[in-house]
Amino acid sequence: MGHDHHDHAHGANKKILLISFLIITAFMIVEVIGGVLTKSLALLADAGHMLSDSISLLIALIAFTLGERAANYGKTYGYKRFEILAAIINGATLLIISLYIFYEAFQRLLDPPAVASTGMLMVASLGLVVNIIVAFIMMRGSDTEGNLNMRAAFLHVLGDLLGSVGAIIAALLMIFFNWVWADAIASVLVAVLILISGWRVTKASIHVLMEGTPANIDVKEIITLMKDTEGVKGIHDLHVWSVTSGQNVLSSHLVVDESMTIGESQSLLETLEDKLKDKGIGHVTIQVETYNHPHENSIMCQGEYSMETSHHGHSH
Repeated sequence: MGHDHHDHAHGANKKILLISFLIITAFMIVEVIGGVLTKSLALLADAGHMLSDSISLLIALIAFTLGERAANYGKTYGYKRFEILAAIINGATLLIISLYIFYEAFQRLLDPPAVASTGMLMVASLGLVVNIIVAFIMMRGSDTEGNLNMRAAFLHVLGDLLGSVGAIIAALLMIFFNWVWADAIASVLVAVLILISGWRVTKASIHVLMEGTPANIDVKEIITLMKDTEGVKGIHDLHVWSVTSGQNVLSSHLVVDESMTIGESQSLLETLEDKLKDKGIGHVTIQVETYNHPHENSIMCQGEYSMETSHHGHSH
């Protein structure tokens, strides 16, 4: 069931990404032309964000396609981690673009150019409509909560949407009050948004690559759940990580009574696997053991328990 749901979400994510990529790329070209013709940095900043958007959606599409390739002897988890690498590239792209916009805005504040504010208003308004449509499509049809790659792409679009709002406000300020600096200020606000979303996505991706505990998993709760299961005497060498967004993995050594039969230990493993699946862990590897063995560099190291005779339980 878990895999069926994941495959369905995966297919939906891919379709939404393709539609979003085509819309964003087409409008990004319009915005670049509009920004150049009107001399508006706010439009060009938004177009820059849209370019990173477009790239991020393309990378995400490639990531999903590569992620579908089967596991092999060289890559036993397949290519699913590519999604996380894609999210890191997205985040890094955003950070670089934001720094460039800061630099350009500073130059413009010192020497503001004449901006064709009416044309800027028209392009920015069209941009707002496009971004609202894409954000709506993404929210309704894809997994922006559970999938890091989709979340990265969705954050890009939200940033674009706010960028369009900033450009509209700047254009109005220039039309009604002749505030020539409004364009540069609007581009700085876009750059701040880009910086924040870029940092968040990069940080979350690095956490996955460092095999950090998934955000939706409470390790203390998992330990309690396992310890409270009948037949479990102790736990050590517990590790919880994720291969890619939404695919959480747990491995642990389980200490049981020496009198437990293989059949009983198998039944215990199945019980634990069901419980852990309910907590969002789809792939479980547990080693059952009975006596002393020293264990290092792990949370849950209990020297009084061990792993001389062992039995493996796997759930896929």
